[in-house]
This record gives sequence, C-alpha cells and structure tokens, in this order.
Amino acid sequence: MSHIFDWFFAQYQGVPTHYVVLEIIAVVFGFLSVLYSKRENILVYPTGIISTAIFVYLLLQYSLLGDMMINAYYFSMSIYGWYMWTRKVDDTHFIPITKTTVKEQKIAVLLFVGTVIFVFGIYEFFDKWDSWVSYVDILTTAIFFVGMWLMAKKKLENWIYWIIGDIISVPLYLFKGLAFTSLQYLIFTIIAIYGYKAWKKNLNKSPQTLLK
Repeated sequence: MSHIFDWFFAQYQGVPTHYVVLEIIAVVFGFLSVLYSKRENILVYPTGIISTAIFVYLLLQYSLLGDMMINAYYFSMSIYGWYMWTRKVDDTHFIPITKTTVKEQKIAVLLFVGTVIFVFGIYEFFDKWDSWVSYVDILTTAIFFVGMWLMAKKKLENWIYWIIGDIISVPLYLFKGLAFTSLQYLIFTIIAIYGYKAWKKNLNKSPQTLLK
C-alpha cells in the first residue's frame, strides 16, 4: 500500500505546495457539486463555481488550454444554471427534470461539433499540439460542454455525457500528473451513474424545494 501512496504523491514532485492545496480544495468542492447535482439540490452551483474558478487558475498554470476552457465554461454555465433551476412552473413548484427534445438533441450535436472546431483552433493558434493528449483533451472538452449545457436545462441525458467524459478523464489526468484530479473523476463516474438513476426516478416531477 505504501508503494501506491509513494507513486501517487510522486506525481507532485517539484510542484508548488499552493498548487497542490488549491487542487485538493477544488476537488472537494467538485465532489460536493456533483453530489448536490445528484440530489437535485441548488447548492450544485455555488460549490461548482468555487471549484471551477480554482481549476481555471490551476489549468492555466499547467498550460492545459482545453481543460481551462471547460472550467471557464462551467463557471459561466453555473451562473446560467443557477438561474434556470430557480425558475418556477407555478407558485410552489420549480422546473422539473425532463428528457431532451429532438430540437435540443440537434443543438447538442451542433454544440459538440462547434466545440471541437473551436478548441482545435485554439490549440492550432497557440501551437499546443504536445501529444495525443491534446486530441483527447479536445474530445473531452466537447463532451463536457454538452453535458454542462444539458444539466443547466435539467435534462436527464446530461448524466450520460458526464459518465462518458469522466471515464475518459480518469487515465487522461493521471497521465498529465494530476493524480488527485484523476481520482476525482473516478469517483465522479460512480456518482454520475447513481445520479442518472436518481434523476430518472424524478423524471417530470416538479420539486417544491431545491435544498433537500
């Protein structure tokens, strides 16, 4: 077991201490955000805002542009989602969880393709084609962009995108040397599966409170 811990923390050799501390804080708030999302709790957004703001800073330092843009997008979409989730369908009920419409599915495809093209252009402009990681980074960026948009609109299918993106991110972040973040995405994958099941049970049900 000690060898595992030695290997795990060896990923952080030469990394400034405050980077490690900030990553741990961001991971903790990231966990809270996903848990609150699973419960359909509005606190998903303030906790998510804290986590993504920290990650924007850290990923900028690591020159991981695609990941940084994901979190910058999360930050802005968290504000939008916070507004959307607090909208009411009547005096006592908030908007329910629903499935995507055909129109929304088309928008999701366009958002995915548009994100791939945009992030590809960013990598090309800044000449950040370091390895195959850059291409996977573009793919996960597009997946998470769509997932976050669907979550803000309280669409059940958002969890499918999170699950796919999380699975890809586990080995990706480990390869990048962000061991704590890799572990975070492993746990996110498990939570996302349960989140999908929980949201499916509450499909089309309008909640009376968002703080449960």
